[in-house]
Amino acid sequence: MATESAIAISGPWTHRTVSANGTRFHVASIGDGPLVLLLHGFPEFWWTWRTQLVSLAAAGYRAVAADLRGYGGSDKPPRGYDLITAAADAAGLIRALGEANAAVVGHDWGGLVAWTLASYFPKSARRLAVVSMAHPLQLRTALAGSPLRITRSLSGAPPSGAAKRGGYPLAFQLPLFPERLLVRDSAALVGSILSSWSAPGWPDEETARVYQRAMRIPPVAHTSLEYPRWFVRSAFRPDGLRYARHMRSPIAVPTLHLHGTLDPCVPPQTARGAGRYVEAPYRWKIIDGAGHFPHEERPELFDAEL
Repeated sequence: MATESAIAISGPWTHRTVSANGTRFHVASIGDGPLVLLLHGFPEFWWTWRTQLVSLAAAGYRAVAADLRGYGGSDKPPRGYDLITAAADAAGLIRALGEANAAVVGHDWGGLVAWTLASYFPKSARRLAVVSMAHPLQLRTALAGSPLRITRSLSGAPPSGAAKRGGYPLAFQLPLFPERLLVRDSAALVGSILSSWSAPGWPDEETARVYQRAMRIPPVAHTSLEYPRWFVRSAFRPDGLRYARHMRSPIAVPTLHLHGTLDPCVPPQTARGAGRYVEAPYRWKIIDGAGHFPHEERPELFDAEL
């Protein structure tokens, strides 16, 4: 078991707590200038953006990396893990940071939050950069067409016997079992997830240990899984159907879509073509030699594009 001190990693940034949307969020910030809000994915936390915090500040931006609700040093309430609430969290954070809008960068589940923010709270997003994630409607289609591959990416677990039989979505909905897998053996599964979703050579052992410690903060192993649980369970519920209808509206925010060529978690072909959901300028850019974490695996190439 770890404590929230595990995520208070020192560096040129400043740590603080910001209240937004009725929730307290831990953020790390550095720099002055136009606001850039950075949203992490699974199974990580704000530290995933450590390189971008520095490079964005050097480029004249105020860079703020937040822990999503349920992660790291942010509040971990029992509910509120749907994408609409998460987008409201991000919009509230932007206002609480004293700005009317921001450039929003989201990776993985943070990317789904970014897509949703641009649709539900378009005035809050000045620019959008989505990393290693399809548009939510594309992901829903991929989930329906290939439940094993996409559900594996949502769950963060390696294939099991249930997965090989195509029953992984049912196993994924079980209470407690996935959480126990995530924290067992000092959260060794987190290290396995990182290495299996990335290109060879990343992460090193110390980087993996940082994320393993963060996953062991109670109850992150549970609350981090509540986002994909909502996504799967809501697909045929009224709330999920309303969400899907709303997300069909074109996004009016200029969007940069970044993806690693070797991403096995959300393959490039799953995410490609999201420009049809964007009526503003849209650019799709591949990061050569990177897997699911291009901002950490190939930070120089990634930062140049960002």
